Amino acid sequence: MVISVSELNKLVKDFFDLNPMLQNLYVKGEISNFKRHSSGHLYFSLKDEASVIKAVMFKYSAYSLEFEPENGMKVIVNARLSSYERDGVYQLYVNEMQPDGVGALHIRFEQLKEKLSKEGLFDEKYKKPLPSFPSCVGVVTSPTGAAVRDIINVIKRRSPSTDILIYPASVQGEDAYKTVVAGIEYLNSEKVDVMIVGRGGGSIEDLWSFNEEAVARAIFKSSVPVVSAVGHETDYTISDFVADLRAPTPSAAAELCVPDTVAVKEFILNSRKTMYNGLMKNLSIFKERVSSFRKSGVLASPARLLEGRVQDVEVLKNRLCTAFSGALSQKKEAFIKNIAKLDSLSPLKVLKRGYTFVEDDSGKVIDSARAVKGDDLLSLRFSDGRVECRVLSKKMQQEV
Repeated sequence: MVISVSELNKLVKDFFDLNPMLQNLYVKGEISNFKRHSSGHLYFSLKDEASVIKAVMFKYSAYSLEFEPENGMKVIVNARLSSYERDGVYQLYVNEMQPDGVGALHIRFEQLKEKLSKEGLFDEKYKKPLPSFPSCVGVVTSPTGAAVRDIINVIKRRSPSTDILIYPASVQGEDAYKTVVAGIEYLNSEKVDVMIVGRGGGSIEDLWSFNEEAVARAIFKSSVPVVSAVGHETDYTISDFVADLRAPTPSAAAELCVPDTVAVKEFILNSRKTMYNGLMKNLSIFKERVSSFRKSGVLASPARLLEGRVQDVEVLKNRLCTAFSGALSQKKEAFIKNIAKLDSLSPLKVLKRGYTFVEDDSGKVIDSARAVKGDDLLSLRFSDGRVECRVLSKKMQQEV
């Protein structure tokens, strides 16, 4: 009998689909060639040391995954084996997937931690300092658990005047994280100075509400400083990394949020005593100094000191007058000598001996007969006045 390729592929598919053993398989292997399609479907292969098989996980099944599959991850899948009739290729159609050897919640925790860390939600620069003396502490936790009792007891013992505002949250269960988010947002609208978010110890499943992304983002957006106190000292949750401060236990969180008023009062009293003793010691020293000053000659008879200073002033005054008079006399004598020198060099002295000097009509001095022309108007300067004259003729002296 001869059959077509399509008929053969259909026979193979029917063989797989009608075999109940192949409809509910659990297969373990390592993911390779992983691809998340834009449609939401997951395409990958499962391999071991010797073989490889193709697999697909459709969007409606992939939606329930609590971790992100990656190449190299070892997983166990629940699937059925069938073939893709068009290509004649058999493959696994995966319904469920879980990590092999490591819990799915742990994988989900690590992936969310890496995501939020890259976004900067854990950066120290965003951490807000806790107030030193809060008047009201907000608490988001179960109202019936041991954690809330421990917090109340510690706060009232250390700081009885501090108010406590409790938001009753469900800290365990599928939707418990929503009440934690609501509590954080509510306390931000109230007049609390600091907030404790947490619960007592438990398994990773019990603590999972504090590993939810919504809780982490609510803590990061909080304008009120948040102290995360989830579980025991060895327990770590996402809220511990994003909070402004992590406390190993709820009781420790209460101690970190409020001061020990007894210790503070004791410190204030000791400081007051130290300050008083120091003040009295300094006061005694100053009294001794004042007493010593009062016995000194200056304060005992200030007029005597003034008399000595008056005499000093008179001596300096006389010295100044003598020096000034001498300097003035020297300057006067030098001035008279300079006047005599200038007078001896004056051209008027020469004119008095019968000499004159000649100027043209522009005031320019004529020092040569060559500069004079006939009919020029000249001015002759004598020691006692001027004479205006006109040139009738000129005679040049023969040069020897």
